[in-house]
Amino acid sequence: MNADSLSRRQFILRSGQAAMAGLATASSLATDTTSPRSETLVQQLYGSLKEKQKRLICFGWDDPRRLKVDNNWHITPEKLRDVLKPDQQDLVRQIFDGLHSDEYKKEVWRQFDQDNKSDGGFASSSIALFGAPGSGKFEFVLTGRHCTRRCDGDSEAGTAFGGPIFYGHAAKGFYEKPDHPGNAYWFQAKRANEVFQALSGQQREMALLGDSREEAGNETVKLTGSLAGLDGIPMTELTADQKGLVRQVIGDLLAPFRKEDAQESLKYIEAAGFDHLHMAFYKNQDLGHDQVWDVWQIEGPSMIWYFRGDPHVHCWAHIKDKA
Repeated sequence: MNADSLSRRQFILRSGQAAMAGLATASSLATDTTSPRSETLVQQLYGSLKEKQKRLICFGWDDPRRLKVDNNWHITPEKLRDVLKPDQQDLVRQIFDGLHSDEYKKEVWRQFDQDNKSDGGFASSSIALFGAPGSGKFEFVLTGRHCTRRCDGDSEAGTAFGGPIFYGHAAKGFYEKPDHPGNAYWFQAKRANEVFQALSGQQREMALLGDSREEAGNETVKLTGSLAGLDGIPMTELTADQKGLVRQVIGDLLAPFRKEDAQESLKYIEAAGFDHLHMAFYKNQDLGHDQVWDVWQIEGPSMIWYFRGDPHVHCWAHIKDKA
């Protein structure tokens, strides 16, 4: 056995005790049971709106903006400060807060406040309500820089998070250093790179590619519905220990979000077939040329989680029961 194989095996053994921690984390994310669910707060917000406000931010269920996603956009031209009273803005804060786990919501707020500071902070974001909360299908969408979040009470059937979401962070400027100091989400890439380090030489050749996908709004997270032609190494080429590490990464991806959304995501991923997932890393976008891969993704027929850490972190996610 050569030194590289021994080192790789030792790494896997050391990681093995925590290999399933990702799923455990995702399934045990803390929630504040004393606080109203975000869906309840959406109904409360909707009930507080005057007709003039509704004309600006309330739309039909079939409006195409409902499922739009992008890295920096406003779903309506009017921002929170232009439409809502202070108490209504506070409800929106509570809705957004409730979509995240207690463990990570402080970091989520730090990211949001930093990235939107120049435009006036949280009040510079925008929202839209689709359908009729409390009496039928509905969806709440909040947008801003590095943010597309949704709350739908499972109105959008078979879809985690109510549709595609986006999160990101430019912690210390547009062009981050290779170690991404202060980035709220870089921990996810560090975990993914542990998987790469656990791969054999032949496996790395399958997993490491040149250029990643382009970022183009909803096209970025378009699901293929196919088992063939996906980037990177399929899970069928991994050992049980290596698969455990990938499951841990998936848990880390879901950790910032509330328990029910994390659990729904896991349900769809497993139902579609964990072994149908592929994992890819992209060498042509390696900040600092340190072989710590800043850009990577996990993709299956009905899910994509694309992490782009060059020049700062962008994360695109879309998970369904079927494409």
